[in-house]
Amino acid sequence: MLDLCTILTKGGYVLWEKKYTHINGSPVDALIRDVLIEERAGITSYTKDSYALKWSFLNEKDLVFVIAYQNFLQLSYIDELLETTKRLFANTFEQQLAAPDFIGSDYSAFDPMFDKAWKTLEEKYAKNRQKAPRKFEDTKKFENTLSASKTKPSAKETGDEDEIAKNIQAMNLNSSPRTGTRGPAGRRAVKSPKASPASSPNMAAGKKKKSQKQMRTWEGSIAKHEMESLDYSEKMDDSEQSEAHLANAESLVDRSKMGSVVDGHYEVQDIEYEDDDEEDIFDEEDDSVLVSKPAQSSGVFGFLKNLTGQRELDDATLEPVLAKMKTHLIDKNVASDISQHLCDSVRSSLKGKKLGTFGSASTLVKENMETALKRILTPKTSVDILRDIEQAKAKSRPYSITFIGVNGVGKSTNLSKVCFWLLQNNYRVLIAACDTFRSGAVEQLRVHARNLKALQSSNSVGEVELYERGYGKDAAGIAQDAITYANSKNFDVVLIDTAGRMQDNEPLMRSLAKLVAVNNPDKIIFVGEALVGNEAVDQLTKFNQALKDFSGLQNPRHIDGMILTKFDTIDDKVGAALSMTYTTGQPIYFVGTGQTYTDLKNLRVSHVVQSLLKN
Repeated sequence: MLDLCTILTKGGYVLWEKKYTHINGSPVDALIRDVLIEERAGITSYTKDSYALKWSFLNEKDLVFVIAYQNFLQLSYIDELLETTKRLFANTFEQQLAAPDFIGSDYSAFDPMFDKAWKTLEEKYAKNRQKAPRKFEDTKKFENTLSASKTKPSAKETGDEDEIAKNIQAMNLNSSPRTGTRGPAGRRAVKSPKASPASSPNMAAGKKKKSQKQMRTWEGSIAKHEMESLDYSEKMDDSEQSEAHLANAESLVDRSKMGSVVDGHYEVQDIEYEDDDEEDIFDEEDDSVLVSKPAQSSGVFGFLKNLTGQRELDDATLEPVLAKMKTHLIDKNVASDISQHLCDSVRSSLKGKKLGTFGSASTLVKENMETALKRILTPKTSVDILRDIEQAKAKSRPYSITFIGVNGVGKSTNLSKVCFWLLQNNYRVLIAACDTFRSGAVEQLRVHARNLKALQSSNSVGEVELYERGYGKDAAGIAQDAITYANSKNFDVVLIDTAGRMQDNEPLMRSLAKLVAVNNPDKIIFVGEALVGNEAVDQLTKFNQALKDFSGLQNPRHIDGMILTKFDTIDDKVGAALSMTYTTGQPIYFVGTGQTYTDLKNLRVSHVVQSLLKN
């Protein structure tokens, strides 16, 4: 049973629609928002609430055909119904669709045509679903008949053949030379291992019991005068210690990489991109091979028709070009599944379109892929964190950001880079040490906080402080206490550091979901490596799923954005940026390009697109 069938333009105008029942919500609007605009047309189906939706394109008229039905139904004829509807609608209203103002035409006459096509296909597939009667040879009764006994060997004969084979194998084994004596049953006697003499009680008593090792203490292992010689801090006064801390902190700042002040706000630098002469992904030889030749027509009119170039792009024309495009994207570190989805989306948007004589299929594919990449990478929400912080300050509350990710990607390091950026904008920042699992995590943040304090000038309003409660504590409780402390001390931002965890570690993922559900941070930022391809998709998918499944909330949170680390090690293989954005639909706020506090850069959409399409 169908719920809805609609025909609309790619601009969103509905030409024809038929509802068979009341529709809850707006599943077609969700399809346009989540699939078509996001360039995910390469997927085969889409589910929204209780509805499953399938669609097809009529690209020469920029039309979209959509059918919605209950997602628990298994309707195998939907794909054929879409193609039949598309062909029937295009042929019936050929003249209206050719007019410039075809949007205002009346298409109500299509109602009975669609119902007839639907019922015909439903009856056709219903007949195919009927089970054919089982043959008598496949039933158990056939085994008791004379015919069955002639066609199948009896169990006795099969057993005799098996017994003969076993006897022959045993004879061959007996005839082979063996060593060792045999027992009464013809078995070779196995020499028992030599028994070790039992230890006597006297021997056990004679042995001195080993003393238990004592734990070494720092005071006991090094003499007091040696400890004093190793403690350099006591030999320096406060001014000397401050100078030492400042010198150490200055080594972590590259002043040449400092950002600029725009409209009173400090902004990090954009990542550098070398705009060299780009080599095309497809060479000239590919164009001559990949573009299908026009059909031969006789006479002058046929020649003029071929000259005007009404060649239609079909699967045979597009497949070789898209195959090369997919390989190119995978070489750029894009996940293979996402590369396939992107190529399928480009195919669905180009199939059926006309190609001029002097046009190239490869050029058209590249142009459409560039448009699709820009649409995917362009943020759908605001990425201005400073504006969001100001709005939180207006409400007299701290703005909280939680950093999550797998082990070893650089969460604490990039948290300190973000803190340095916020300090340059004169914000008071509280760092919450909620990684109570990894040894040295709190000490690492303590060093970062000390360095960042040393870098602050005397006239700076910015301030940084570390909130810690040691190890083995509940991370959600520490984050909650840190936000409460920040609110009471008028801090502007709370940066919450969390323990690294693999996406398949359920206990730790439950703990992370609890931290998010209890504290409801303003931003959840996933920190991931730019080196990974398919792994990035798996990490993001499972982190988002864990936040949804283990939160216990009716409207659970999800990842709000990403920071890509080690971006300076990948050259132009920026596919991880595309994979993460495509998977989550969320923007990339920053990329990490080194170990200093100034190695935090903005990633522009144009940089990613040019890097991906550069040969």
